[in-house]
Amino acid sequence: MAKAASPKSQETSIELMIFLIDQNLEGYAEILLGAIASKGWLDLIPIQFITFAEIELAPNSTDRVVWRYAQRHKMILLTANRRMKGRDSLEQVMREENNSTSLPVITIANLIRFDERDYREECIERLIELSMYIDNYLGSRRVFIP
Repeated sequence: MAKAASPKSQETSIELMIFLIDQNLEGYAEILLGAIASKGWLDLIPIQFITFAEIELAPNSTDRVVWRYAQRHKMILLTANRRMKGRDSLEQVMREENNSTSLPVITIANLIRFDERDYREECIERLIELSMYIDNYLGSRRVFIP
């Protein structure tokens, strides 16, 4: 597994790492969580994936509503959303509302490559690293994986 990028990195005590799965990743998230489980990571790091349906968040919710919900409930938004234009685009929301204690949004950089095993493995490694060292990423707005 790759080491954290920051030399100040220290392992964070994790009670439960909850990822809110954006609408554009629901099918992919099952594959991702299954791969994480099959590698035994869930025995070391408690990770839970939550969908919009499970929390009764409308599928057509704006990025602003989704980001605020995730922050308020201490969830990390996992997405492939790269929209940067518009008043309620995810990028605009993060620019306006992010602060030093905000959890980052984790974005799969190239969803088209997610079917490639090596790419998916890199995504898993990076997701685990972020989970272990999440305090180092507070306030960073967005982190792309891999």
